[in-house]
Amino acid sequence: MGKIVDFSGVKVDNVTLTEAAEIVRHYVIEGKARIVVTPNPEMIVAAQADSELKDIINKADLRVADGISMVVVSRILGKPLKERVSGIDLALKLMEIGSDYKYRVFLLGGAPGVAEEAGRRLKKQFPGIEIIGAYHGYFNAGDESSVIKKISDSNPDILFVGLGAGRQEKWLNHHLYELGATVGMTIGGSLDVLSGRKQRAPRWIQALYIEWLYRLLAEPQRWERQLALPKFLYLTLIKKVL
Repeated sequence: MGKIVDFSGVKVDNVTLTEAAEIVRHYVIEGKARIVVTPNPEMIVAAQADSELKDIINKADLRVADGISMVVVSRILGKPLKERVSGIDLALKLMEIGSDYKYRVFLLGGAPGVAEEAGRRLKKQFPGIEIIGAYHGYFNAGDESSVIKKISDSNPDILFVGLGAGRQEKWLNHHLYELGATVGMTIGGSLDVLSGRKQRAPRWIQALYIEWLYRLLAEPQRWERQLALPKFLYLTLIKKVL
């Protein structure tokens, strides 16, 4: 694994998408329960006031940089990340690999029906994978034990958890050894895209580093979340220069 890059106390591993997928493949082979997280600028800002979240990210087995602004800042600071590794890109790469190795995959998160639809679409795209279960992310405390049992009984190679930043990391960390999954990976809102309910920004927009603007125009209600970007730049760049 490459060197670690620190963003205001939140550590990420300096790996490419291909390297990250290969690391996870070895995790599956080893069979030891592992956590993979996908910190982005919003999470880095949140972690400044949430020591539990920061600790979980820093202690995770693999932490990939899910934000192009993280790559830009790292270059300015002279500690360049190799590339952005988004949660959805890593998930798709693992599906591609898993199609060859017959990975058993469980999808958790999204509104009712989203995980199931994502599973159907992924199965068509990657026929070799086994979607052994799917469940929405709107379960309450009373449902939690049955959700955990459902996942544990299915014994997945990879459990993708999309419960929203903060909640998903804490939930996965707290229940990891009950879940029976070899690898638990947080993926934020990726299931909405994988199900077809939301569209990802075109590649040319991603290449121009303005995916944040595309998201804001597509979902104006996200404007408060987008305030995390200038806060991230202040914490990681401006604050260091001043």
